[in-house]
Amino acid sequence: MTAIRLFASLGNPGAQYEATRHNAGFWWMDEVARAHGVRLAAEPKFFGLAGRIKSGEHEAWLLQPTTFMNASGRSVAALARFYKIAPEEILVIHDELDLPPGTAKLKKGGGNGGHNGLKDISAQLGTQNYWRLRLGIGHPGDRHAVVNFVLHEPSRDEAILIQDSIDQSIPLFPLLLAGEMEAAMLKLHTQPKEKP
Repeated sequence: MTAIRLFASLGNPGAQYEATRHNAGFWWMDEVARAHGVRLAAEPKFFGLAGRIKSGEHEAWLLQPTTFMNASGRSVAALARFYKIAPEEILVIHDELDLPPGTAKLKKGGGNGGHNGLKDISAQLGTQNYWRLRLGIGHPGDRHAVVNFVLHEPSRDEAILIQDSIDQSIPLFPLLLAGEMEAAMLKLHTQPKEKP
C-alpha cells in the first residue's frame, strides 16, 4: 500500500476564475484545508499555495498550483522533485468533463481526456502513473464549446451537484492519505447518491 504524500488540486488563480467549473479541484482542496485547519501559503519555489497536513501517522502536502491550469505540471513536479515524491504517491484532484455533475471517481493512470492540466503534469512527471480524483462537471455536448464551458460558472443546480460530490469524497481523505485506495474506491463508487 502506497500512502499519498502529495495532494495537488487543479484550477486557475484569480477571483475571475474562482467560481468556474475548471476550479472544482480548488474547491475540494479549500474544504479539506478548512476541515483539517491547514493554511495554504504561497511557496514561490513550488509555484503555488502549499501546506502540510497530518492525520494519524501519515503526513502529506496539499498543493494548489498558481501557474494557471495549462502549466500545472511545473508546480506539481517542483514539489515532488524537492521532496522525492514518486508519481504513485501523488493524487491530482481535477474537474472531469466525462462525468456528470454529482459524480466523483478515483482512478490511477490513464490518458488525460483532453485536460490540459493533466497533460502538463504527465509531461513534467514523465508518466501518467499517478492517482486522480475526478470531479464530474458534465460536458457541453460540443467539443468546440469546451473551453468556454469550463471557464464559466456552473448553473445553480450543477453547482449543488458538484458540491455534493465534493461532500461525498472529503470524508474519504484519511483513506486516501493512508493509500487505502481500494477501500476509498469502494466507498466512493458505490455510495447512494440520494440523501436521506
